[in-house]
Amino acid sequence: PFHGEKSPSFHVEEAKGRFYCFGCQEKGNAIDFVMKMDRLSFPEAVEALSAEAGLQLPARSERAPQEEQARKGALDALEEAARHFERALRGPAGAAARAYLIGRGLPEEAWGRFRLGFAPEARDGLKQALEQRGIPVAAQIEAGLLIPPDDGRSPYDRFRDRVMFPIADARGRVIAFGGRAMAKVAQG
Repeated sequence: PFHGEKSPSFHVEEAKGRFYCFGCQEKGNAIDFVMKMDRLSFPEAVEALSAEAGLQLPARSERAPQEEQARKGALDALEEAARHFERALRGPAGAAARAYLIGRGLPEEAWGRFRLGFAPEARDGLKQALEQRGIPVAAQIEAGLLIPPDDGRSPYDRFRDRVMFPIADARGRVIAFGGRAMAKVAQG
């Protein structure tokens, strides 16, 4: 169905719910098939298949747009934090972190590939840097980058004096951070 072919080259494994075309190597499941054939987005294909099967999809929450916006804001905050940490590693504050990485056998060429960074020892250095780049405090808190104290004081940076390792999802988006506290490195 995806190209002009006169010989039988399309195979469906109904039990496994997948297809394969030997002519063009297209493959996938029922949703992929509907998306390709009808040129639909993933949500549209799911809706079409559920309607055909007589199933009703759960209604979207009225809060869904706000939740989606909060998720996008958090992802933007995480990406900008990764950039901030990368710059800090290369700056004057990152000297001990650079020495630690080199001492651990991680050459400088690898730092960029893995997007390694450094969170300087500052109560609100990241917070201020991200605010200057237009990332609201609420998005920073949603992303887990800031800790809001219970006593109502201003939120403060979660990560301080750490070598930072960004964690990415399958799309390459930064979704979290791991870190190595430099104080523990100095103690041995």
